[in-house]
Amino acid sequence: MNDKQADLADFGFRTVDRDDKKTLVREVFSSVARRYDVMNDLMSLGVHRLWKRDFVTALDPRPHRSLLDLAGGTGDIMFRWLDGGGGPGILSDINEDMLRVGRQRAEAQGLVGGISFLLTDAETLPIPSGSMDRVSMAFGLRNCTNKERVLAEARRVLKPGGKFLCLEFSRLTVAAAMPLYDAWSFRALPAIGQMVAGDRESYQYLAESIRMFPDQDILADMMRAAGLERVSYRNLSGGIAAIHQGWRL
Repeated sequence: MNDKQADLADFGFRTVDRDDKKTLVREVFSSVARRYDVMNDLMSLGVHRLWKRDFVTALDPRPHRSLLDLAGGTGDIMFRWLDGGGGPGILSDINEDMLRVGRQRAEAQGLVGGISFLLTDAETLPIPSGSMDRVSMAFGLRNCTNKERVLAEARRVLKPGGKFLCLEFSRLTVAAAMPLYDAWSFRALPAIGQMVAGDRESYQYLAESIRMFPDQDILADMMRAAGLERVSYRNLSGGIAAIHQGWRL
């Protein structure tokens, strides 16, 4: 990769300056923050709720364990963690509008006491090394500019024996279903986004970002390169999504 390529990043199917991607992603999520849960229902036909249940089960909540939820947005993972008996957590996001919705939802559910809210970039976490039992990231890594740095930071803040888990849209493993999946992603989803949220472009980007994200094996290799060990993944719904996990040993 030459210097010019190193200064570029994907924003869906577009190529943009790396310095511009965070601003563009922030605009997308500021646009959809109030309708984020509706967006996930649309993108997964509601199945994301089952995926998140499995994801939090894999996190294995315990009262003595702490959780850092990266790109935690509106709080779905953190709330499930606490409801499952997990210990205190840090709900973090780079987007102030998303974090505001998460705080409002936490207040409505009486969960504020168990959560610290942190507005931060997952690439540069203001958190001490070796301080967290679990680090999670659900549907956020594909929107990050420097995914390798995010993974390295996740490992850094984990305690020895701690675990990082990532839930993300991934690569479909059923070839026969690909035409239908593409039609849903690139035709139906943006059109529904326009009707429901008045925002076709954001939903178009989100569909494109899924296709640009590394597949299951490449992401597993990236996690190993970041220093995580015993890396594994499990496909969900035929690879539409996957849960990756790795340990700091």
